[in-house]
Amino acid sequence: MARVTLADVAAHAGVSVGTASRALSGRGDLAPATRRRVLASASTLRYARDTAAGGRPPGAGRLLDLVLGWFHTPYSDEVTAGARSAAAEAGYDLVLTQERDTPDDDWPARIRRRGSAGVVLGLISPTASQLASLTASPPGASPLDAVAAARGPIPLVLMDPQAETTHGLPSVRTTDRDGGMAAAEHLVERGATRFAIVLGSPPYRYGRARNTGFREGLRLALPGADLVALQADWSGPGAREAIMPLLRGLRPGERLGVFACSDEMAAGVYAAAAATGRRIPDDVLIVGFDDLRGARWLTPPLTTVRQPIREMAAAAVGALADAAAGAPLPSAPLVLPTRLIIRGST
Repeated sequence: MARVTLADVAAHAGVSVGTASRALSGRGDLAPATRRRVLASASTLRYARDTAAGGRPPGAGRLLDLVLGWFHTPYSDEVTAGARSAAAEAGYDLVLTQERDTPDDDWPARIRRRGSAGVVLGLISPTASQLASLTASPPGASPLDAVAAARGPIPLVLMDPQAETTHGLPSVRTTDRDGGMAAAEHLVERGATRFAIVLGSPPYRYGRARNTGFREGLRLALPGADLVALQADWSGPGAREAIMPLLRGLRPGERLGVFACSDEMAAGVYAAAAATGRRIPDDVLIVGFDDLRGARWLTPPLTTVRQPIREMAAAAVGALADAAAGAPLPSAPLVLPTRLIIRGST
């Protein structure tokens, strides 16, 4: 039989040769259905990729994947910057991969096919099927997927996992509980007479830890303090609407100490204070969490609990680079400390 060529696969799948090449190598941003159609055609035609004809074989490159649910936000920009610097220092290229959270999203299969040396999952708790895609060839897989599976399991590190259940995977996180305690102690020291905590919904692991720490810190610093817990959707507008009734009801002479579990929600508290005529920090003292770049641009600048986002991303990449060199992945979570940054909002 004549040797099956890439052009034959492309014609069978009804795509261009370039699209077929990207699908087979795991490169490019292709529709999952297109990629599956090309792989099915390659399997049907028994196509064997000739890596000697040009280009790098899958897995030959020194690649690490950073998987996030979104990019181009202040948080994801910090993660990307930290991961990129650490990858470059270790001699790896960093691939940015977005999880679309749709049934046809095949990001684990794409990562397997391009032969990444490791994967950092940021704010993502992988499903059992996603883990299986990264560690084994599923039943009925094409020969190309079987070759990818033969490379062995791809190491993963979770950065700031949303749940306590991590499937036994190594993780990098920060001292969320300690950060919440520091916020409570600071608000008491600054003379707050009433307190509110703006919690994120859904109640992710790190949000619960910040809530626990704030309540414990307040109990120790000011037993019996008046505390109101409010729920918002981890957004500024959500926090604004949640705290408006409380701000409208402040009595003369009261100073409300607010701990928002993210800087974005803290910005929503600023907006609510402006809408109700409350002055920061005279009537309302505010502490956020994250220390993203926008925190210092608020008026007045935001006091916040800094979590070392760049350093966390770098630590996750460093663990993967060490694993690729033969070192074991950390068996316990890597925990980097938070730090209270005091600015004008308190």
